[in-house]
Amino acid sequence: MKYRFADRMKKTPRSFIRETLKVTERPDIISFAGGLPNPSVFPVRELAKTAEQVITDEGSAALQYATTEGFLPLRTWIAERYAQRYGMSVTPDEILITHGSQQCLDLCGKIFINRGTHIGIERPGYLGAIQAFSLYEPTFVPISLEMDGPAIDDLQNFLQIKDCGFFYGVPNSQNPSGITWSDEKRREVADSLHDHEGIFIEDDAYGEIRFRGDAPRPVKSLVSDQVVMNGSFSKIITPGMRMGWICAPKPIMDQIITAKQGTDLHSSILAQRIIYRYLSEYPIDTYIKKINDTYKSQCDFMVGSIREHFPESVSYTIPEGGMFLWVTLPEKISSMEVFERALEEKVAVLPGIPFYTDGGGNNTLRLNFTNSSLEKIDEGIVRLSRVLNRLLK
Repeated sequence: MKYRFADRMKKTPRSFIRETLKVTERPDIISFAGGLPNPSVFPVRELAKTAEQVITDEGSAALQYATTEGFLPLRTWIAERYAQRYGMSVTPDEILITHGSQQCLDLCGKIFINRGTHIGIERPGYLGAIQAFSLYEPTFVPISLEMDGPAIDDLQNFLQIKDCGFFYGVPNSQNPSGITWSDEKRREVADSLHDHEGIFIEDDAYGEIRFRGDAPRPVKSLVSDQVVMNGSFSKIITPGMRMGWICAPKPIMDQIITAKQGTDLHSSILAQRIIYRYLSEYPIDTYIKKINDTYKSQCDFMVGSIREHFPESVSYTIPEGGMFLWVTLPEKISSMEVFERALEEKVAVLPGIPFYTDGGGNNTLRLNFTNSSLEKIDEGIVRLSRVLNRLLK
């Protein structure tokens, strides 16, 4: 049987991360390749109790179809959280609940991208966004990512393209690099958007996961009408419930609602009600502090181990939050060769190549520090250092 698939599927890459994880599922492999939160901090007992209460107390309302926009009390909580943290004036009508923040990217692709539409994306950029947008066959325009945020010249040149759709970026603890944009870069991005009437998709999946310094203001707080912002309960409660949200101006939200109705009607109302009751009955800031304290210890331990064991010619980022750090190897070393040889040492890393839409990243690696114990972090870095030292001889 010859199946006739849409042309767009030929142009959409499979998730390199998901394919890599198949190789690293063996229990003897120490994996820094995935992007998994630390399961030891999941609020299992609290969620079990909350789920039972929701089904017992709310009954059929928690098991019925619901509105596309999502559970109003939960959307109100998110709006109040924006006001509390950033002084942003957002109404519940500007918020829609999604299946994880990843669905936000798909919905933005649906409403903004025609075949060939130019899309600005950080270089390196988030692989999940590259895959989500690729389905709609855009022309990617890489925006160089500097140590304090995007190269403004690159962004301004992109915004002058006649059919530019939007610029997508992750200002807080960027995936994959771990870089956080400076306040100055955020203002410059906001000014550039305003001058050119551009749209910015502000991926804030890691905004609450911050263990160094104060939380910077979102770009949306500076130029609200030109920014679609997303958020995720996956990082601050649990990823298995697949709950996130979009915050967008009403004209954009109207289009997003239509796109979501054609996709899945609405996100799980049961999960939404469980999350809302959990947020109502337990102190979320206390739990987030627990997450951040745990991740800080893991990040600091990995950085310390890298300093001790890696060759001096290897550089790396020191994240302010999030789940990843970025390693740059000497030009002569291939990250794919490191990946293959590291597996022989029973440690898995993620080559940086798939994070580049225009080629590149041949000498870069992304390392995840949140899903390994301190003992495994140290042993994994020691094993990886053996690979690097052999390749540098």
